[in-house]
Amino acid sequence: MNWDRIESDWTRIKVKVQRQWNKLTDAHLDGIAGKREHLVGGIQEHYRVGQTEAERQVKDWEDSNQDIFAETAAAARKHKGDLKGA
Repeated sequence: MNWDRIESDWTRIKVKVQRQWNKLTDAHLDGIAGKREHLVGGIQEHYRVGQTEAERQVKDWEDSNQDIFAETAAAARKHKGDLKGA
């Protein structure tokens, strides 16, 4: 998974993350800022689970949200193409 693209589109994607992990507030999500390791840490802290369990939850979320990663990759390619044409 390419989390660099998730970081760049975090404002839109964090809504889906919050649906999955509703104990993470807007402030927590702003601090996570699309960084996978911060999301894992937030899940550990707010759901009181170990790192292995938090990693599993994030992996399950990634697997069930392949569309997000495909959308962000397509948007990045489009943006890159737009810059070449400018």
